[in-house]
Amino acid sequence: MAPALGLGALLALLGVSMGQPKVLHSLRYLQVAVTEPSPGIPQFLSMGYVDGIPITRYDSERGRKEPLTLWMAAGAKPGFWDRGTQINEGNQLIATANLERVGGRYNWSGGLHTRQRVCGCDLLSDGSVRRTLRIGYDGRDFISFSPETGTFVAADGAARITQRKWKSDGYEALQPDLAQSCAEWLQKYIGYGQEVLERKEPPDVHVSGKEEHGILTLSCHAYGFYPGMIRINWLKGDELRDQETEWGGIVPNSNGTFHSWARIEALPGEREQYRCRVEHAGMPEPGIFAWEPESIWNSIPVLVTVSVIAAIIIIGLVGVGVWKLRSGKREGNGYDPAPTRITA
Repeated sequence: MAPALGLGALLALLGVSMGQPKVLHSLRYLQVAVTEPSPGIPQFLSMGYVDGIPITRYDSERGRKEPLTLWMAAGAKPGFWDRGTQINEGNQLIATANLERVGGRYNWSGGLHTRQRVCGCDLLSDGSVRRTLRIGYDGRDFISFSPETGTFVAADGAARITQRKWKSDGYEALQPDLAQSCAEWLQKYIGYGQEVLERKEPPDVHVSGKEEHGILTLSCHAYGFYPGMIRINWLKGDELRDQETEWGGIVPNSNGTFHSWARIEALPGEREQYRCRVEHAGMPEPGIFAWEPESIWNSIPVLVTVSVIAAIIIIGLVGVGVWKLRSGKREGNGYDPAPTRITA
């Protein structure tokens, strides 16, 4: 069975791969089509992203391609939005037809079914362009383009029908040209939003650990970074432990920055051997971070408890002192303090 094409995979596709060479900028279009639209869930939705930032939207309910950033609205030439609307209307017809066609191969019998398509390109640090195209149905991989081999990869027998057709129709051979066209549009969009897209905000990195059932789970979180290209790796000594690492997606925040994480399991006795390595364009050099468990006296719960106890003791002592003063006055011991006004 083909692996699931879940939200984490889609978000990763909207962001940046952790491979080499380094990704400078990325353009993605995410299209989602459904067989049974409902209020709030249009039959067809298309979102455009530059470096993980949503820049355009089209859905079948509104029926028009629209900008999602001020710099896209200001930079696009006259006719851009009308032409984009026409393209998306055509894409909707294609997606609907493909849902019906592929549904016949899988013997669907009604119900809700979905088609997800992610396409775009990356501008790489070596000057090359990498093409991305991936299609899934009902959240599972169907077919994808491999830039390494220049061929389409089918997930199952139903997808191999499409694979053979695209090869014979010349669509497979067209991918390098589509990559170059995508890169030209990406360069235009970068020009529209250069001030925003080329800023650099380093991540705030936090490492934590949790021991349970004899296993120590170490988590390395990176918050508030931009652009959305980051490498987070766990090291044991000087050795990368990517095979044992679980990564979260590069997820956008509401303020235009991103967050991500990497997690690894270790033996408690080997804790000091593990380090988190974070590399980002906003950092002068890669940072190395370790988990520093708090001592019991420095932990927040203990400090709060100690503070509460201390406050109770102080209040008690003050109360005893006031009681003694009042008792002494009643007994006529000669002590008659002047009236005082308590101030904060």
